[in-house]
Amino acid sequence: MADLDRARNQPEEQLWDQIDDVHAGMLGVEGSGQHMQPMAPQPDRDNKKIWFFTRRDSDLVSTLGQSAKAHFCIIGDDHDYHACLAGSLRRSTDRRRIERFWNPVVAAWFDGGQDDPDLVLLEFDLSDAAVWVSSSNPLRFGWQIVKANLTSDEPDLGVQTRITF
Repeated sequence: MADLDRARNQPEEQLWDQIDDVHAGMLGVEGSGQHMQPMAPQPDRDNKKIWFFTRRDSDLVSTLGQSAKAHFCIIGDDHDYHACLAGSLRRSTDRRRIERFWNPVVAAWFDGGQDDPDLVLLEFDLSDAAVWVSSSNPLRFGWQIVKANLTSDEPDLGVQTRITF
């Protein structure tokens, strides 16, 4: 369950914790005309980056060129946390990052291991994020709806914030 106070007071820390918890989000290259696709994030909180392993023949790689603006969207497990991150996406040959983020799940996709010729590492350098956090508590939801109908105030069901990296 997403914490509304944390969304107000520590939004960046909460975002990184959410990224740590998701198995996959949707990644897309802006202006490519292609749909976003599920990708497993490898978060690098200290450097404000997310890394992705993919194949050389993927749609992402074919539309990327040297670098492109991209978006990565996540939804929390309880469906009360939504975020869309923006930044620059580019190919990387950083061997240290490949070794750092390599794991059995990634290995299942690349028969040649870390030296597989089809392996491409993508570096997502974050610029900003939009975050929406809502209450999943049904009592709070009901109370806010009743209160809004009685007072004509809008229901207060969450927090929307923007993070700049």
